[in-house]
Amino acid sequence: MLTSLMILSSAFCESNSSKQEKLKWWMDARFGMFIHWGPVSLKGTEIGWSRGREIPTAEYDTLYKQFNPVNFNANEWVQLAKDAGMKYIVFTSKHHDGFCMWDTKYTDFNIMHSPFKRDVMKELADACRKQGMALGFYHSTCDWHHPDFPVTSPGGTVRRETSNLDRYTEYLKNESVEILKNYGPLLVMWYDVPMEFDTVRGQGVIDEIRKVQPDIIVNNRTGAMGDFDTPEQEVGGFQNNRPWETCMTIANQWAWKPNDEVKSLEQCLHSLIRSAGGDGNLLFNVGPMPDGQIEPLQVTRLKEMGQWLKKYGYSIYNTRGGPFKPADWGVSTRKENTIFLHILKWNSESPKIVFPVLGMEITSCILADGGGAVKLTKQRGTYTIQFPKEALRPVDTVVEVHTAKSVMDIQPVNFIIKQ
Repeated sequence: MLTSLMILSSAFCESNSSKQEKLKWWMDARFGMFIHWGPVSLKGTEIGWSRGREIPTAEYDTLYKQFNPVNFNANEWVQLAKDAGMKYIVFTSKHHDGFCMWDTKYTDFNIMHSPFKRDVMKELADACRKQGMALGFYHSTCDWHHPDFPVTSPGGTVRRETSNLDRYTEYLKNESVEILKNYGPLLVMWYDVPMEFDTVRGQGVIDEIRKVQPDIIVNNRTGAMGDFDTPEQEVGGFQNNRPWETCMTIANQWAWKPNDEVKSLEQCLHSLIRSAGGDGNLLFNVGPMPDGQIEPLQVTRLKEMGQWLKKYGYSIYNTRGGPFKPADWGVSTRKENTIFLHILKWNSESPKIVFPVLGMEITSCILADGGGAVKLTKQRGTYTIQFPKEALRPVDTVVEVHTAKSVMDIQPVNFIIKQ
């Protein structure tokens, strides 16, 4: 099960897969680490958006002169992602504030001109390659610092008197190509906030980077559709006709914020499980501190998620959502001849699930993790699964429904009935 994930992860160093193979690997992986980081961590305000809002633009744009994250260790970041059960990392190469976190030849507004003077993206790419972790980069489509982009801070609400969108587009393409050539092959380029970009201009960016790496997968925020959708800060609805990935913060802000409240283990795991049940991924964000370390509370929570995935990850990785669409009380995932029912909350004294037969014969039905068999009855075109409330687990009770034939071609239905 996990072997195929590890094999193709190492194959990214070869870039010998097709785009569809990479897309399938990414869907099977289900869980990735998002990292928003930059000089703004010195202030603890939101990356990009606080420029010209909480922090005057001139002050924001000079924060890099104080940025010296001497405790940054790329190998520790990658190991944490692995400990959390994550299969890929997406790191912010450039946010809307225009500051570049690599040694780029296209602008001096980059980390090599900070006191740190180290290319963190190279170190991260090397660590990922060494540890077999797939890597991608978040790269803002808009740029409120660049003089050729038509709008600027705060929040892209101010229109410049002069700009040149064509020239800026070439800048964006050049930077994107430079990233691929310097740090690729990559799993994904994850763009954001196209603003002035339409479908044609956005597709032009995608076409340009695919000249360098034809199998790169791209999200839907260049202005063009790309390969997958990206619901933000909420789990997407059931969708199995186009790939998708929820991006969500582990706390309340993308960049690091002092004393920010970290989500509970239940909230974190439910976001992942509900994403998988809707046939999507979860890209879960951490915001490193100004010194380069990830906050201990965030580290603890991620490792707790990893411990759960060591026991139940087989019901998340390499699965598709369905065959039942998400319900208030839980979701389902499926793989080959098995349906996994994820019971996330329950109020009645006798948990009972009723669902249509769907033309499949059930050969066995058990509670995961050695929980034993459950009572299974069939009548009038339905199956009923029932077990005592004492068998419910914290966070998620996984019920394995084994069938006589594959469940992968069953068209998802709109309901599982709880009684």
